[in-house]
Amino acid sequence: MEQDSKLAIEEKIVKMLKTVYDPEIPVNIYDLGLVYKIDVQDDGETLIDMTLTAPNCPAAEFIMEDVRQKVESVEGVKNAVVNLVFEPEWNKDMMSEEAKLELGFL
Repeated sequence: MEQDSKLAIEEKIVKMLKTVYDPEIPVNIYDLGLVYKIDVQDDGETLIDMTLTAPNCPAAEFIMEDVRQKVESVEGVKNAVVNLVFEPEWNKDMMSEEAKLELGFL
């Protein structure tokens, strides 16, 4: 797969990730800064490293499954593997400016 194709797929994945929300926070997981890595492989397998705002998040399984299903719906993605990581630890500085504004941090 060419680099241009991978970048186009990554852009579509980001757009899709912006439709995934933590049920308790009115901001999508991408703008919250919860997605650390998107790695599209040549064979279409896509690896996602993400975290949660809190390690004991009750919606963790729901959010991760939502991410997997939505990423796999992107044309060019054959399989999505979602890895839950806690390093580095998430903090509010990882949020986009839009997310900070929406949540009143600006």
